[in-house]
Amino acid sequence: METDKRPPAGGGDGCLVGVIRVPVKIVAVLVVLPVRVVWELLVAGGRAAHRHVLGPLYVHVLEPLLRGLGWLLTVLFKLVFVWPWVGLWRYVLTPVGQGLAWLCRGAYDHLLAPAGRFLGAYVLRPLGEALAWLGRGGMRYLLAPLAKGVGWIGWALGMALFVWPWVGLWRYVLAPVGRGIAWLAAVVHRYVLRPVGLGLAWLVVAVYRYVLRPVGLGFVWLVVAVYRYVLRPVGQGFVWLVVAGYRYLLRPVGVGLGWLAVALYRYVLAPVGRVLVWAWHVAGLITAALWRGLKWVGRVLIGWPASWVYRHVLTPAGHAVREVWRTGRAAVREARASVRRALFGTPPVEPARSRARTLGSTTAADAAPADEISLPRRQG
Repeated sequence: METDKRPPAGGGDGCLVGVIRVPVKIVAVLVVLPVRVVWELLVAGGRAAHRHVLGPLYVHVLEPLLRGLGWLLTVLFKLVFVWPWVGLWRYVLTPVGQGLAWLCRGAYDHLLAPAGRFLGAYVLRPLGEALAWLGRGGMRYLLAPLAKGVGWIGWALGMALFVWPWVGLWRYVLAPVGRGIAWLAAVVHRYVLRPVGLGLAWLVVAVYRYVLRPVGLGFVWLVVAVYRYVLRPVGQGFVWLVVAGYRYLLRPVGVGLGWLAVALYRYVLAPVGRVLVWAWHVAGLITAALWRGLKWVGRVLIGWPASWVYRHVLTPAGHAVREVWRTGRAAVREARASVRRALFGTPPVEPARSRARTLGSTTAADAAPADEISLPRRQG
């Protein structure tokens, strides 16, 4: 395990830093080191769980389940909202619309068009020509003279009812009354309203000159006097008080607090931070060493014995079981061939699947099987 050989920052820190550094180092080693060890164990456990549990669970279980659920939801959505309307449009509305269109086209081509041509040629056209001739004669010899007489009578009645009465009313009633009212208004304006207006204007001028102006001048003088002899001295005194408070109270207190903060950071917080960083680094080194030791112990206690058991116990046992299996299978094949030969008298044909290649075997049927190479031996 490597230690931090960097020179200590700030050689002249003093005894206060030495007194604080030793307890902080002890607490950091006793507190930070277990926290770092637990953190590394949690990280290793999380990685192992993700690699061997969560990843295969998602790939082999959750992902197929989600795909199947999505396919099922898609099929249900189409079954409820798409396929009924598509079937209704394709197999009901479209054939019905095409049938109605064909029926309407046939009715128009074979019924309405010939009937319309017949009515237009032999009924409506002669009837229209007769009505047009009758209309021209009636208009010229009957309706035009009648319309002129009715128009003259209407003009006379309109003039008598809506024009001449209003003209007489305006000429012989309203115009004389209006001229009388205008003369009366001129007299009232000349001998009543104008003298009253002049008197009110003189009264307003007199009130402004002898009442409002002196009162306004007195109020302005009062405001100026209050500003000059009251507000201005008070404001100057307040400004002097603020300046004096800043110069002789706030500034010294601020300077003292700033010096105290700088001293606290330089002689307390900075050493404590450096000690915590050193403790975290040492804890990481110790944790890495512990992890390497645990890996070595696991390899010695579990890996090597398991490899030895697989190489020297399981592999020979597997070879022996395979030889026994091959011998039994050959005996069964021979017995089956003998029974078939005895029953049918024909040499049996060995199926192709019985000659399948196995691990370490060759293509020849009578060739000796090759030695298998186990995974630990290959790795070694």
